[in-house]
Amino acid sequence: MLPTPDLSHLKRQDYEFIYEPAEDTFLFLDAFEDEVPYLKELNPAISLEVGSGSGCVTAFVGKILGESNCLKLCTDINPKAARATQGTAKQNQLSVDIIETHLTNGILPRLSGKIDLVYFNPPYVLTPSEEVGSHSVEAAWAGGIDGREVIDEFMPYIKQLLSPKGVFYMVVVNENKPDDIREIMKRDGFESSIVKTRLAGREKLFILKFVRMAP
Repeated sequence: MLPTPDLSHLKRQDYEFIYEPAEDTFLFLDAFEDEVPYLKELNPAISLEVGSGSGCVTAFVGKILGESNCLKLCTDINPKAARATQGTAKQNQLSVDIIETHLTNGILPRLSGKIDLVYFNPPYVLTPSEEVGSHSVEAAWAGGIDGREVIDEFMPYIKQLLSPKGVFYMVVVNENKPDDIREIMKRDGFESSIVKTRLAGREKLFILKFVRMAP
């Protein structure tokens, strides 16, 4: 069993400004632990976490990939989250490049078709639309109508980001209509599977996995 990344450098007051690891984070870690053989065989040259927050998930994936030559990229629109991710990478002896940006701005078109591993714990909570898109901690959870506004904005980029062998993992809840998400991605040429599910209070969490359909 892989240890949870060391986040001892982050203090209680830091979590007033960045997303504190919670059930969705730990489900993502458990899913990636289940995927260790797959990820090792994938041997990604470039990985990307969108919305890295504390950097916990990127640090965990970094530990899985070990001393590979994978270029580990992260994005976050929140400057405090970007700094937290950099601190978490340092605390866990990892090299990570963090870009303070919205979703993949600055990544595309430069790395179009070159990223082997993309993962995203999106803002999925159902909120009024006007709460979406802040540069503070609300950006981590405010998902707008059906919790889908950021998810729907991001999905069209997947086919541009991923390499031919690439894989995309995403956290969703039942209210986000996972079957609808999977159908949209199918129309874009991706097959999907549910890697892991968990009940967290009233939320049913899913980790979805997408790969390109065989030609």
